[in-house]
Amino acid sequence: MGAGSSAEGRAMNRPLASSKPADAAGPLNGELAAAETPPPRVGLLERLRHFGGDGANLRLIVLIAILLAGFGLLIGKQLFSAASLQSMAYQLPELGILSLAMMVTLLSGGINLSVIATANLCALTMAAILTRFVPGSEGAAWVLIQVGALAAGFAVAALIGLANGFVIAYLRVSPILATLGTMTLVKGISVGTTRGNVISGFPEPIVFIGNGAVLGIPVALLVFAAAALPLAIMLNRAPLGAAIYMIGSNERATRFSGIQTRRVILKVYLISSLLAAVAAVVMMARFNSANASYGESYLLVTILAAVLGGINPMGGFGKVSGLVLALIMLQIISSAFNLLNFSAFLTLAIWGGILIAVAGMTQLRQRFIGG
Repeated sequence: MGAGSSAEGRAMNRPLASSKPADAAGPLNGELAAAETPPPRVGLLERLRHFGGDGANLRLIVLIAILLAGFGLLIGKQLFSAASLQSMAYQLPELGILSLAMMVTLLSGGINLSVIATANLCALTMAAILTRFVPGSEGAAWVLIQVGALAAGFAVAALIGLANGFVIAYLRVSPILATLGTMTLVKGISVGTTRGNVISGFPEPIVFIGNGAVLGIPVALLVFAAAALPLAIMLNRAPLGAAIYMIGSNERATRFSGIQTRRVILKVYLISSLLAAVAAVVMMARFNSANASYGESYLLVTILAAVLGGINPMGGFGKVSGLVLALIMLQIISSAFNLLNFSAFLTLAIWGGILIAVAGMTQLRQRFIGG
């Protein structure tokens, strides 16, 4: 009896065995430890590498630094003078907005060769209304006429954009052929209606958009930011932006996934033309005039800025941040060439050479990585 009670006491004093297998606690403890472990800290270099894509933005930042150092040695302090920086700030927005108009079509796998012609026709439309009805008007009528002129210009842009989108999305015409035809048609209308003449003399509020400043910041630069930020948010966050990237990557697969690709393409070219109208306002305001031939050399540079900024010309990849960095880089080169008294035609030839070089390097890099 005593021996039995002693055995029972020892059994009762033993710790109870766990109802789980012995190795079950190990994974659970590992998961808890992993949950409590803070995420690894990402360095500045790694953040820049992933900022805006596959490292294109980091390369652009390095190139900008090299260009500033190189041109700084050649030109000296003149490149960084207040007058030079102010000139860059006023020149960049019009090209920047036109490049945004080009970029959104490239992302979808298309192209819009009519952005410059669209901008000029919109500017001429607004200029004709302003010079015809503003003189002699007063009070509310003076304001309403200016608002109406801007609205008319954007209406023309919307019409051109919808025409481009319809021909490309529903008639299945190649974007390069469709927009080339639109460019020729629109420019013909612009030259025919104005006989190639310049329309000038706009009200102060219009001129202020292109030449004024708020707290030292050019209004045109603020307009560019107001166009670039919503576009970046739309491309990165909105379903329409995701659909644009998907169409640029593989339109057929996107259509089979249930997305109305034709509607998306129609919206792409509508957005592109509306951005061209915004550029038209900035251009006519800065020059205080409008003409059918303004900014013709910009067409090449808009494509160059997009490709240089990491936008895949075949569609499906690219960020607004890369485009902005490319614009800054091109503006630095352009200003430096002006200070070095380079010919405008030589500068244009250099742009073409850079475009060929960048496109070739992009293809070689993709083949190297793919291989």
